[in-house]
Amino acid sequence: MFPSLLLVLLIGAVAWAGASAGCAALFGVALPYAALAVFIAGMIWRITYWAKSPVPFCIPTTGGQEYSLDFIKQNKIDCPSTSGGVFVRMLLEILLFRSLFRNTSADVLENSPTGPRSIYYSSKWLWVFALWFHYCFLLIFIRHFRFFMEPVPSCITFIESIDGIMQIGAPRLFLTGVWILVALCFLLGRRVFNERLRYLSLFNDYFPLWLLIGIVGTGICLRYFDKTEIALVKIFIMGLAHFSPAPTTNINAMFFVHITLVSTLLFYFPFSKLTHMAGIFFSPTRNMSTNSRMTRHINPWNPPKQYFTYAEYEDTYRDAMAEAGLPLEKQPDKAAG
Repeated sequence: MFPSLLLVLLIGAVAWAGASAGCAALFGVALPYAALAVFIAGMIWRITYWAKSPVPFCIPTTGGQEYSLDFIKQNKIDCPSTSGGVFVRMLLEILLFRSLFRNTSADVLENSPTGPRSIYYSSKWLWVFALWFHYCFLLIFIRHFRFFMEPVPSCITFIESIDGIMQIGAPRLFLTGVWILVALCFLLGRRVFNERLRYLSLFNDYFPLWLLIGIVGTGICLRYFDKTEIALVKIFIMGLAHFSPAPTTNINAMFFVHITLVSTLLFYFPFSKLTHMAGIFFSPTRNMSTNSRMTRHINPWNPPKQYFTYAEYEDTYRDAMAEAGLPLEKQPDKAAG
């Protein structure tokens, strides 16, 4: 956990020092362009690789009764046999994380009257906070489009008004900024305080969480504490979007820390577990119909084979088989012998 935290702090410190020393263009212009190029190229590469990978077996996840006899009721969502059922299952998976909703936890009950025994129980907290985080992140992502457009579309203005409906403070408090930080702290705390999960967690499990916390934290800091001139920021970002960067003067160094952390996330994204955002669409356990009893699935990895039938085998070894006393469908030609 601590190496990933130190790396995020180091990235932020380098960006702060560089922006303060007059290298703001490096962290605010060159780095975002490079990160965006790597992100797009990396995602295209990952998606192309997944799309070209053959699926040798019918391996959809089954969470209910498969299609069977007419009087046996099929679970058409958890075990779909049609494209329509697969579409509904994928839609629920993408929008509501349905498989995570079914999550169960296992534990050992030590004080049982019959001795230690395993128990299983429903665990919905991970589903709640994972869904909470992803939708807050989506709303924050959409809200940030106001920096790229002039005039700001009414739909983005409406989202901002709903997000800041509490009207707390000046500038008003956006609820998604607080909620996403709470969700990230839960996801991080789950890995830190759950002994079994902590044992399984690696650097690439902690790093994106600390990176996202750093991005959210610097964003909150820029809005409420170490404030910067929002008009200058919008001019600068619109310049980046139109490939005509504006001067970086009079923009707070914290802004470039924020931009650097976002760029780091873009660099890291295509080569990490975060690509599950696109990978879910290519998962054969989700996007395949449960029709293995109705349709024959041919393994595309099997090369063409030259088959050796029994008749051909007997023709080749008939004399040796007759000499060994093995039963034959056709006896050897004695005249030829």
